[in-house]
Amino acid sequence: MNVKLRDPNIIMKLSRLGSFHQSRLSFLRSFLNEFKDWEYNRDLFNLDKNGYGTAVYSFKKNDRVYSLVCFANEIKDDERSDRVIATKWDAAFTLHDGIPLKKDIERLKNEVPKQEVGRLSYKELTLSRANKSVRVFNHVVESLSKGIQPDLDKLEKVGYLYRTTAVYGSGKFGLADRFRIQNRDEINGPFRLEMMLVYLVRQFTFDQVNHVAKKINPKSAVNLDPKICKNLGIGNSTGLGMAPFIVNHPTLLNNWILCRETALKEIREIKNVSIIESDLFKNCIKNSIKNITSWNTESEYQQNKIKLLLKDVRKFTYFMEEKFDFQKDFPFNELYLWLEKETCDECIEYVVSIMMEPFEKIIQPLIKKMSSDEDKYFNIPTDRTLGDLKIILEKKYSNILTIDFKKKENYKKFWFISKNKEEPRIADRFKEQGSDLEQPLAIARDIKRLYDRLLPFKSNIKISKFLIDNADLRHVIRRAFIIEKFPYSEIQDNTISEKTIPIDMLRLKLSFFGALKFDPRSDKWLRICMFQGAPLPNELKDYDEQWVYKSHN
Repeated sequence: MNVKLRDPNIIMKLSRLGSFHQSRLSFLRSFLNEFKDWEYNRDLFNLDKNGYGTAVYSFKKNDRVYSLVCFANEIKDDERSDRVIATKWDAAFTLHDGIPLKKDIERLKNEVPKQEVGRLSYKELTLSRANKSVRVFNHVVESLSKGIQPDLDKLEKVGYLYRTTAVYGSGKFGLADRFRIQNRDEINGPFRLEMMLVYLVRQFTFDQVNHVAKKINPKSAVNLDPKICKNLGIGNSTGLGMAPFIVNHPTLLNNWILCRETALKEIREIKNVSIIESDLFKNCIKNSIKNITSWNTESEYQQNKIKLLLKDVRKFTYFMEEKFDFQKDFPFNELYLWLEKETCDECIEYVVSIMMEPFEKIIQPLIKKMSSDEDKYFNIPTDRTLGDLKIILEKKYSNILTIDFKKKENYKKFWFISKNKEEPRIADRFKEQGSDLEQPLAIARDIKRLYDRLLPFKSNIKISKFLIDNADLRHVIRRAFIIEKFPYSEIQDNTISEKTIPIDMLRLKLSFFGALKFDPRSDKWLRICMFQGAPLPNELKDYDEQWVYKSHN
């Protein structure tokens, strides 16, 4: 049986991409898998009675060492902000390549807490900062200092002790450029070291609460129960800064989606599924319902999505248990077709993620295909003709070519870079100034503009000649030749429409990171939780791969 890859015109719509969930392909899960046999250590823990000071954690294997250097600082409550324009944080971190010497720690102590204003060196790989969830942090410290464990209901509502507000890498602020690490054997995909930083920060948060509680009451204080630690992750606040990434990295986006689509195709093509495989799938579906029911958000938009997801997952579970036989041929294909017919986008993509759980043999080779050497595809093939280009546009952007950009609602928004923080923002073209400084993120509009401009020209004219007078469309000509080879490289939607929900773009990227429990605070930023339920560093040698579907409460 030969199943076709799903149509990019359906899958690459923002509403569909904004329904993606974490899976075995997600970066934080592959990071845990790749580093599980590394030696973990807490090398330095020099904090005062209030929990301020320096700590160093490391992963080591053979001659390779990665060290997280942490600086916890005292800040006033009114200085604590999740916004990217903040200048002070409760803690700041960097992942150092190797073992930091005393002089490295002194240098970093001066630079890391400054974040963007500081300057790091090629010895540092990633940089981040985080703020306490103050109520939860204080409650945990107070409870432990009295010799009791904290109130689980209070912890469940938040799910973490700290949340990060940015994790930087790839040459920003003096950090090592990606080429320095991309060929290392242990790094099999994107964002591995960013995931390592967040994972080690999580451990620091547990050590810090234990330490402060002990200092308050040395005789009676207890440590936070490892089971409770396990069910706490690291929070993250993510705004529009992440959205342009998926537009600006078309081949990388393609490789992420293509790996997911290839996994689904191969799973649907399995003729006979073993009882062990079908049981694992069924258990993950059933266990995952606990996560949906403990998914807290005040966003009405997200609450509606969760309600619909829960209803559909329960409907699917009933069908799977009462009316379906896994012993028939191609069972996952039949389940998938049922989902398409009977459930919403959110549920389809949710179950697609869980279908991957029993099939490590299918997933493992795909994980290594999720990076991209983007420079290879940057040059425009100028010897090709306008006829070639026109065919690509008609074939690959058929839905986009039907959009009428003369209608106000179809070009209402524009993307720009804020002067304050050089961060992407989105605004209303008809209410706010600055559209003359618009960023080239309106790909759908520019593709349509390119197509209209091509129409009067003869098909045999070379691209090189056309570019002389049409250089303003160079960026989309390049994209057209990229999508010819990479079917999932483009969002098949209008990113400047009045209906655009920017958090769909954020959620797409965060699902590949491995985030859980998306909590939109507006249509432009959201909070998430990472590593909630994940094994602790001392459990990595032998952990349950399906930890993500166990209870997080």
